[in-house]
Amino acid sequence: YILSAMDCLRYEMRRHDVKVCIVEPGNFIAGTSLYSPERIQSIADKMWDELPEIVRRDYGRKYFDEQIAKMESYCTSGSSDTSPVVESIGHALTSTTPYTRYHPMDYYWWLRMQVMTHMPAAISDRLYIY
Repeated sequence: YILSAMDCLRYEMRRHDVKVCIVEPGNFIAGTSLYSPERIQSIADKMWDELPEIVRRDYGRKYFDEQIAKMESYCTSGSSDTSPVVESIGHALTSTTPYTRYHPMDYYWWLRMQVMTHMPAAISDRLYIY
């Protein structure tokens, strides 16, 4: 949804000779400190407390806790060096010919994005979900 909105903005602004660039960073969770295991657990506890009882029964606490553990493991994943994102933004702002899209990410995330974007859903689902 957000990328669609950005593309619409890009198309709209073109007639005013304004170039809109989209920066789609990869996994930089480790470098941002936006999430910590403690913060995730705090959010999870609040979510669980606010869930309707029927939803709690359908999913169960065990499944919920497994998903939270996965999310907590992501806190230390990815790159801790956010300079590629800053460099992409800098290039987009200062270049006379900026790119339409920037994808600052390491090769693993770039390849994963390509697979998820361009391969049939059955293949990408098999590789990354099941």
